[in-house]
Amino acid sequence: MTKEDYQFFQQNGYLPLGKILDDKETETFVKVFDRDRTETGYHWYKFGNHQSINCDALATSPEFDSLLRHPKVMEPISELMGGKTCFSEICIRHMEPYDGELHRGWHRDRSHLLEHPLRMDYIQLMVYLADVDETTHCFSISPESVDQDVLNTESQLEHGGMQDLYGEAGTAILFNVSVLHTATTRKTNQERKSVQVYYGHRHQPYLSEDSIIPTHLWRDHTDPEVRAFYSVFNRKTREYIQRTENDSNLPLEEVLKLLLEIDYETGKRRRPD
Repeated sequence: MTKEDYQFFQQNGYLPLGKILDDKETETFVKVFDRDRTETGYHWYKFGNHQSINCDALATSPEFDSLLRHPKVMEPISELMGGKTCFSEICIRHMEPYDGELHRGWHRDRSHLLEHPLRMDYIQLMVYLADVDETTHCFSISPESVDQDVLNTESQLEHGGMQDLYGEAGTAILFNVSVLHTATTRKTNQERKSVQVYYGHRHQPYLSEDSIIPTHLWRDHTDPEVRAFYSVFNRKTREYIQRTENDSNLPLEEVLKLLLEIDYETGKRRRPD
């Protein structure tokens, strides 16, 4: 990453990486994405009014490990975060063609970590697996400098405006999840497919209860650095470990279905739909 890239992130809270996947890699991950939706549809669920997601993609499609640890991703993430990072969450997301009004739901995922040079607790990688332009759904952000005050939504949009980010399939973006952002839903006959990954600081608590870390990554991987990268467990992962250790013959599909029944924020079993 260049000095100019770092300064751009300082001034805007995000960094376009361009097309990080070549055509062959892009084709491979699109096939993995489509297979996941077809074969593990039981693990996809609605997110808001306009998206469906699977946040256990490392378990249902282990190939995504090589995307979230892609060499063109890990180096800038390490420099921007300023030290050792860890996996926090992955959600693969699908947006259907849409025939309604333009919709944006501006939000910040976390509060700013003010003691960090970039005020960044977690960083997210957004990878498009479909072409994205002004005629499709897209990711949008309100640029924010580390030198400015943290503003409420209305004031931030007035101050920073909004930036729609486009690119062909294989394009990636890094951004501070504390910066105001949204999925922009447009009237379109095109799908949007994306892989969205959160990375955190290893010394910080885990981010959420959404993604499990499979055993082959945190325990059985031959590289100790990879094991360390996947070493920050949430309660859902601990439950997954306990269930698989108690019954090693239980099929993965059954384990994941059982985990989906639990609300890890409350510890209670979810009511069936």
